[in-house]
Parts: sequence; structure tokens; C-alpha cells
Amino acid sequence: MITETKGPISTPASVDLNIDILEENDDLAARSRRRMESHGIACVNIMSSPGSGKTTLLERTLTDLNGEIKIGIMEGDMTTELDADRLRDCGAPVVAITTGRSCHLEADQIAAGLNTLEREGGLDRFDLMVIENVGNLICPAAYDLGEHTRVVLVAVTEGEDKPLKYPIMFHGADCVVITKTDLAPYVRLNVEKLIVNIRQVNATATVFAVSSETGDGMDTWLNWLRGQRRPS
Repeated sequence: MITETKGPISTPASVDLNIDILEENDDLAARSRRRMESHGIACVNIMSSPGSGKTTLLERTLTDLNGEIKIGIMEGDMTTELDADRLRDCGAPVVAITTGRSCHLEADQIAAGLNTLEREGGLDRFDLMVIENVGNLICPAAYDLGEHTRVVLVAVTEGEDKPLKYPIMFHGADCVVITKTDLAPYVRLNVEKLIVNIRQVNATATVFAVSSETGDGMDTWLNWLRGQRRPS
């Protein structure tokens, strides 16, 4: 039943409660960060849109490093463990985090993942913890997960305008990796223009281009990753 209301409808006054809805998440992220630091672990949060090549880059990374850096992985996906299984096949300890309807990972999931890795063999066995976030260029940017550095991937197949369309994600990146460069000739993408657009929203991030397929640029990425390790 629809009840008709006579006269003007009053609108409740807006009340600013000054409450940070992410405060609990950020507190838990800070605790996870300190926990990893106590074990000498550096944490890298990798974010991108779906299909930009996060898992493929990690597969190539694990293969090329061949155990040089002891890496644990938190693999975020809305459903299935398909990507987690691919990385397990490369020999890495992997915690699969399925988010259901959620389009991003949150700090409580990372804290639980650390608990799992500790039970399964301890945290001292890792130099680096890599979080592969859910494919999304919006929501993950808002959530601190306890990482020390943020990496954003953008594939040449996505176009030159992605940094301008999703500036918050790129603005918060410590490193931007342009992926699938072997496909650039086929999609008519101007890599230099893409870099200019990245620089328009983030003037300080490390930027380089790689192809996980051909190996071009992988040495630069691996050297950057080596540099993220915490001093002994």
C-alpha cells in the first residue's frame, strides 16, 4: 500500500559523526604490518583491473627467481582457487582468499592468512609477502592491508587513459608496471603516452614495462622486487 503524504516532507539534518569507517581495518592492517616486520618480511600489495596479468607476472617471477627470495602469497579472488593453484604449481606457499561478493581484500583476511601461514610452517621462512588483490581499479585502493608498498599493473590492452579514469588507484602506487608489452604493436597503444598519463596523477612512482611472455623488462621488475626486502 502506498500512503500519500500531504504537505512538505522534512529532510533529517545531516550529522557528521566524525567516525572513520576504515579505522578498524587500518588498525588491524598496522598490526599485521608490525607482525611481518618482526619476522623480517616486506609486504607488497599488487592491484589492477581483471586480466592485466597479475598472476602471470607472479608465475614468471617465481620461476625466474627460483627460490632466491622466499616468497609467500595471499591470493585474492571472488570465487575459485584457480589462480592460487597456478602459483602453488610454481612452488610458492599460497593462501587462497575467496571474497564472494566483495570486490577487494580487507585487513582481517590478511591477518587470518598470516595465521594460516604461521601454522603451516612459520613466518620466519619468508623474505617477502605478496598480496594479489582482487581485480578492480576502485575499491582496493581504499583498504590498507598491512603492505609496505603498492604496485599497480596496467596492461597495454587497457588503453592509455586508465590512469586518468582511475586516478586514486594510480595516485597511491609506489610502482606502476605496464604489462603485456609484446601486444603493444597489435593494439596501437602508445606506451610513452601511457607513461605521461601515469605521471600526470603520480609523479614519483617507479614506472617500467614488462612482458611476462617474452621476458622483456623482467630484470628491472625483479631488481625492484629484490630491493623491497627488509635489511637483515
